Amino acid sequence: MNRGRGSCLRARALAAMALGFSATGLPGCALLGEPEPTIITAGEAWTHLPDVPFVVSGEDAVGAMLELAGVGARDVVYDLGCGDGRIVIAAAARYGARGVGIDMDPYPLGMARAAALRAGVADRVRFIRGDLFEADLRGATVVTLYLSPEVNQRLLPKLLAELPAGARIVSHRFDMGKAWAPQKTVRRGDATIYLWTVP
Repeated sequence: MNRGRGSCLRARALAAMALGFSATGLPGCALLGEPEPTIITAGEAWTHLPDVPFVVSGEDAVGAMLELAGVGARDVVYDLGCGDGRIVIAAAARYGARGVGIDMDPYPLGMARAAALRAGVADRVRFIRGDLFEADLRGATVVTLYLSPEVNQRLLPKLLAELPAGARIVSHRFDMGKAWAPQKTVRRGDATIYLWTVP
């Protein structure tokens, strides 16, 4: 894909995400002979990363995760596989926490940065494009996850090695299997949230 064509796809995708509708309604890329980009809406999987599809946590789940973790103004919330950044943005906006979102996909990260500006918390959150298995988690007091059972279990040794004692881990929908039983489980609407505290 040449630079002009790639720029067209990116621009259309970001514009559509920001406006909340399908990119297929925006003219332009077809003139360059490009395939129409697919924009993902809430509840649909983003297939760019097969291990961890982009599926957003709904408002009930976000609220339950932050409440269960007991997030406060002194916390630093890391969201691994942050997607559009809604969890760290909510932590900053509602509780005054600081936040770091990590994701490999640049498109949701662009949405996250724009949403943080709109919410007035861009000075309290940052978004990093990177591999969550290579990220430095030592600064986190709370880690939020909405990944998969397999990825949670692969991530567990890193969480235990890098997080300080007393750090809270909350996961939407998926637990750690037999590797580590949750300390607490809550249900909010359709969401199931699990809590662990690092010993």
